[in-house]
Amino acid sequence: MRAAQITRLDGPTAVQVTEVDEPSGDDTVVIDVHAAGVAFPDALLTRGLYQYKPELPFTPGAEIAGTVRSAPSDAHVAAGDRVLGLTMLSGGMAEVVALPADRVFALPDAVSFEAGAGILFNDMTVHFALRTRGRLRDGETVLVHGAAGGIGTAALRLAPALGAARTIAVVSTQEKAEIARAAGASDVVLADGFRDAVKDLTGGRGVDIVVDPVGGDRFTDSLRSLAVGGRLLVIGFTGGEIPTVKVNRLLLNNIDVVGAGWGAWTFSHPGYLAEQWAELAPLLASGAIPPPAPEVYPLERAGEAIASLENRSAKGKVVLKIR
Repeated sequence: MRAAQITRLDGPTAVQVTEVDEPSGDDTVVIDVHAAGVAFPDALLTRGLYQYKPELPFTPGAEIAGTVRSAPSDAHVAAGDRVLGLTMLSGGMAEVVALPADRVFALPDAVSFEAGAGILFNDMTVHFALRTRGRLRDGETVLVHGAAGGIGTAALRLAPALGAARTIAVVSTQEKAEIARAAGASDVVLADGFRDAVKDLTGGRGVDIVVDPVGGDRFTDSLRSLAVGGRLLVIGFTGGEIPTVKVNRLLLNNIDVVGAGWGAWTFSHPGYLAEQWAELAPLLASGAIPPPAPEVYPLERAGEAIASLENRSAKGKVVLKIR
């Protein structure tokens, strides 16, 4: 089968599409992959900068959409079913994957394979961050950094369905502002001077939750943008720099800085993925959560797709079309 492979650790240009052996299907769900999601950890993996360091060469990709080729008799899916799947760490950018049944989910009929491949990794991360770690309550306001990226657009799509009354998107350019608006942002502000803009938009009150997959030098102004009792959700550091917290700021306004490491949580909480999908699937099927509108690359351009995450040129979610 064809697969994208990382052959050396010097960035996305090292990704090559080549022929590899198909995975064994013993006691797993074997899926013919139609599309595979691309995420920021894939870019880190190409440089050996992610905490998970597989042996070279390896196939990146954490999420897929496709059709079941075969499944164990006691699985909840069967041959021919349209499904989504999580590899969690690597292996998704290939024509065939084999997954345990608990990481395979029925794809709603109204969602295409390309859109489906952009759902699980980001939407489940955001659902975990807002629902489990952020304790989002009905009527609250959510500020989203990196709002034109995969996590950012997922947060803008999900937050209203989970109870938020308002979403404020933070973007770096006017072009990215249009992406955030298309994803459902109530308001859009530029990163330069966002603190003052948020203060004006909220009448000085601030926001209840900040979704931050960026980190870097905007972190302190994010804390200052929180209302009393607000929560800043730390999801990642696409900005490169890992910020530090002066904890007196937390004390003064009774605010929280909350880690939201979805992957680690799922490994220590068996059954959590199924709980998440039980809530998300009906919302996706009904249209309450609109599916993503991904930027689609062919498998042959996998390196270019991954590079768009590294250089922050990606417009929303990025997906590879496999077949």
